[in-house]
Amino acid sequence: MIRKRATLAALALLAADMASAQEKVTFGTNWVAQAEHGGYYQAVADGTYAACGLDVTILPGGPQINNRALLLAGKIDFYMGGNLLQAFSAVKQGIPSVVVAADFQKEPQIIMTHPGAAASFEEVAALDEMIIGDQGFQTFYQWMMAEYGFAAEKRSPYTFNAAPFIANPRSAQQGYVTSEPFAVESAAGFKPDIWLLADYGFSTYSTTIETMQATIDARPDVVQCFVESSSIGWANFLYGDNSAALAAIKAANPEMTDAQLAFSIAALKEYGIVDSGDAETLGIGAMTDAKIAEFYAKMVEIGVVEAGLDIAKAYTLDFANSGVSLAVKQALLGR
Repeated sequence: MIRKRATLAALALLAADMASAQEKVTFGTNWVAQAEHGGYYQAVADGTYAACGLDVTILPGGPQINNRALLLAGKIDFYMGGNLLQAFSAVKQGIPSVVVAADFQKEPQIIMTHPGAAASFEEVAALDEMIIGDQGFQTFYQWMMAEYGFAAEKRSPYTFNAAPFIANPRSAQQGYVTSEPFAVESAAGFKPDIWLLADYGFSTYSTTIETMQATIDARPDVVQCFVESSSIGWANFLYGDNSAALAAIKAANPEMTDAQLAFSIAALKEYGIVDSGDAETLGIGAMTDAKIAEFYAKMVEIGVVEAGLDIAKAYTLDFANSGVSLAVKQALLGR
């Protein structure tokens, strides 16, 4: 039975209970600091985590940093996962990590094309070259081939360099809606057409919050506080004053520019990456059994994930869906 979730008033009571000693918590992200992590930096900067008794340190990831390994080793408390495929893999491997919230309702994964090169996603498949990385080829591109007729032989490796895409008007390239389009526009002076895979059926959650089952068992109030404070942080970051969070992101990642941050935040809003679908009624971080089961079935059908996994071990709904971000959003937007 799902235990009663906290309301904003309950968070205040929890803060009183924990005020005598802030509990130190480390949250590891999966990449360097950027706008896509904004809700967490916001909750640190504006004291939302502290209000319910947590002293949160954000440990940025990067190309040489494996924060997932630190979670499994018990060195950090929470980890920012990618999409549900990682959670399914953990079940297969018998790893007791659990997704406790999904702060992105849509994965930001896109395919970019040159302006006017294709009028539909099916026409994207008819282009001459698909610039896709190895991981993408093994996951979402398999779905693209099965659902929309993309061809394996058209694929060329993506090396995180937009030059081949820019040079070939008959090419398509993978990217994140918050990042690669900005790079192309900055380098080449044109806005690529954007095809968000989530809007065409690649229905995974993304930017998950993961923790170990042992943490859930021993410190459920800490998990609840972190999940709900992160949800509030995202509402404040998207709809309120996010200047302190942006300053913290730039301090953690000096290469980050104001222009990139502004572009990313606008994309998060425009495409409903954080706040759409179930999040509009259940709050930011929402998850449902039905959506997870649907995505799992799709991945099994195309052979990306094996059948027969007990996917109930991959996640829990005990901490998400409390709706605490809804009142914050309504207050900020004046409705």
